[in-house]
Amino acid sequence: MKKTSALIAAAAASTLTLTACSTTEPGADGSASAEGALTVATAFYPLQFVAEQVGGDRIVVVSMTPAGVEPHDVELSPATARQLGTADLALYLSEFQPAVDDAISTTGVEALDAAEVIELHAAEEHADEEGEDEHDHGSSDPHFWLDPDLLAHLADAVGEAFATADPDNADTYTANAATLHAALEDLDNQYATGLAQCERDTIVTGHEAFGYLAEAYGLHQEGIAGLDPESEPSPARILEIKDIIAETGATTIFTEDAVSASVAEALASDVGVETEVLSPVETVADGDDYIGVMTRNLSVLEDALGCE
Repeated sequence: MKKTSALIAAAAASTLTLTACSTTEPGADGSASAEGALTVATAFYPLQFVAEQVGGDRIVVVSMTPAGVEPHDVELSPATARQLGTADLALYLSEFQPAVDDAISTTGVEALDAAEVIELHAAEEHADEEGEDEHDHGSSDPHFWLDPDLLAHLADAVGEAFATADPDNADTYTANAATLHAALEDLDNQYATGLAQCERDTIVTGHEAFGYLAEAYGLHQEGIAGLDPESEPSPARILEIKDIIAETGATTIFTEDAVSASVAEALASDVGVETEVLSPVETVADGDDYIGVMTRNLSVLEDALGCE
């Protein structure tokens, strides 16, 4: 896959270095379940990834969104809510998951809100979507983690929060955060280089999860649906997307791994283009991680956009 095959190998090696001492299940690692370890509740996968990398074997991570579950509309089980209430710290993104917001407010757990660290983009309104919007995710686009540079800044903040909660191990958290920051900075550089010279710059996506990525690397996103992955596009929007594909010469409609692709696949078949998975990295499969998925995303984008 051109130059990206080497990048995948490098990213895998980098991530192995970072994750060697991580755990995501209480008691999964003897040192992590030792007395004095921080218990950190994370609202969804990218926050879990940061916590694991920064905390290493000094923390136990409790995920509030089960693996493989689309996080936008997660409901917390009573057991998960109880675990949240006993956590030393929670990492979440306000206005993204109403059930998580409610649970954090109810339990009073000490929490770091990513929205207080990252300046979020305002969400675009999509009046042409059919049906009532049953999934209110606030006034901002939550998908900041698709810009590795922004996730690196969150890693710094998480390192500081862990150091405050557990000052005896502050140096470890600070060093781990710096290592993660460097790995994400390297990923950012790979994207900037890989997407610098491309035949096309428009990405047609199933829903508008990729605004931060597009802005960071000079791309233009056109979503069939808006921020809500379950919203239905209107016939007028479908016609607009057909025109955009014709005008830009787009060869690909990007679908997602955890959301139905039926509308995108039907549209792609109708206009004679391909579909490819571009993951919003909201959840990952077993054995996968943020850097690995983002590196594959880069390869998919390079191929679809005709990058040199």
